[in-house]
Amino acid sequence: MAEYKEPVADAWEYTLPGGWTVLAGRTDIDNDILSLKLAAANDHWFHVRGMPGSHVLLRGDEGGQPDRGILEAAAAVAAWHSKARNGGMTAVSCTLAKHVSKPRGAKPGTVHIKKERVLKVRPALPE
Repeated sequence: MAEYKEPVADAWEYTLPGGWTVLAGRTDIDNDILSLKLAAANDHWFHVRGMPGSHVLLRGDEGGQPDRGILEAAAAVAAWHSKARNGGMTAVSCTLAKHVSKPRGAKPGTVHIKKERVLKVRPALPE
């Protein structure tokens, strides 16, 4: 019988105050693994609107809810790891990972999201 291997994504990792971790995929395949295999249902998921970029996950303690500042910091990471990096204020989609799905037959990195919230942030990495 074949041995099960945990999916692994190559991702940038950042730490935010309060023990929050931000993961940003490096490639379309890494984005798929992050968004569809590694994300817990209540992780927050981010992606810049309307252009190519990394899928970004925000993870914290079980059941903890991030405040607006933490959500905006994670959204800023998503904007940084996108084509909008040099563009000033950027619209970033945010939803819970359980609302992210892959359309049948879609190419790597393509997802469908529901219950989206839009945050406007400047592209940045955590200090």
